[in-house]
Amino acid sequence: MSEPIIQIITDARFQSHRGPEGHPERPERLIAIGEAIDDFRDRIELSPPRSAQPDEILRVHDARLLSVLESTRGQPLAQLDADTYVAPLSYDVACLAAGSCVDLTRRVMRGEVARGLAAVRPPGHHAESDRSMGFCLFNNVAIAVRALQAEEAASRILVFDWDVHHGNGTQHSFESDRDVLYISTHQFPFYPGTGDFGEAGSDEGVGSTINIPMPAGCGDPEYIGVLQRIVVPAAIAFEPDVILVSCGFDAHRDDPLASMEISQDGYRAMSTIMRQLADTLCGGRIAFVLEGGYSLVGVREGAEAVLDSLTNPSPSPLPPPTELAPGSVIRGLVDRVVLVHGRQIPGLGSA
Repeated sequence: MSEPIIQIITDARFQSHRGPEGHPERPERLIAIGEAIDDFRDRIELSPPRSAQPDEILRVHDARLLSVLESTRGQPLAQLDADTYVAPLSYDVACLAAGSCVDLTRRVMRGEVARGLAAVRPPGHHAESDRSMGFCLFNNVAIAVRALQAEEAASRILVFDWDVHHGNGTQHSFESDRDVLYISTHQFPFYPGTGDFGEAGSDEGVGSTINIPMPAGCGDPEYIGVLQRIVVPAAIAFEPDVILVSCGFDAHRDDPLASMEISQDGYRAMSTIMRQLADTLCGGRIAFVLEGGYSLVGVREGAEAVLDSLTNPSPSPLPPPTELAPGSVIRGLVDRVVLVHGRQIPGLGSA
């Protein structure tokens, strides 16, 4: 039997998107990812990126936004909002990022590769249908989800977003879609201000958005506990065809923009839980997509943890579930999520 293909999409061209000097979403993030990838080259397949086509982008974004971003091609550095910039090559790089995510997730869905990581930038999960924001130009994961629905007949897609910031753009893309389950862990209250417990979907999608807003200072026990007691039972109840993980590394304890305390071991455990879920529920079909992460040490350690989980034929054993001690942070989080979603999800809160 041949070895499973673990595919990584990355490219030096992703470093060509640049903000002003000192901007935290900087090209060096991809250099740190590359250092992590170097340690796994004998266990992975590298694949080049491919630019998304306009029709793929327009499944998620308005034509006006596409036109505005395309008009910046070759133009001097410009500011779209307080945090988001475009440089002469940013539009082309953003198209590469979106197309890479489409290609990787389609290959995973078809079984052409077992699982993989799209190590791309700029990130995407803040980008709304009609505007770029929060360092994000196009919503890479949302574009990939719509491609899976349109081209691969994926009927149920789970998106788990563990970036430290809430993925407002991804949530809004699918909050009325009952066939996409969006789950987010994020520091709260924090940028962009969305993602409270009660944001649970709308219309036909009520119940298909699960937000887990976490207080500053949460680390491995809280994150691992949330995955084991909320994400796992929700995924089991949903029965996805494929899992996509928006894997920002800005909840790392060294990140300068947030106040969380995840270690490399924490990211390894989180990655392993998600891989095991995919192995159990959907034939192993899982793809990770880079979002934020602004400590170069944190990005490298997080990427190493994900790659170790993706490539390890025998994933590391998981720690026991975090205890739900009265008055603890994890107990409060679980109780609030159960209050919103407990009637629809059997076993929510247990592990």
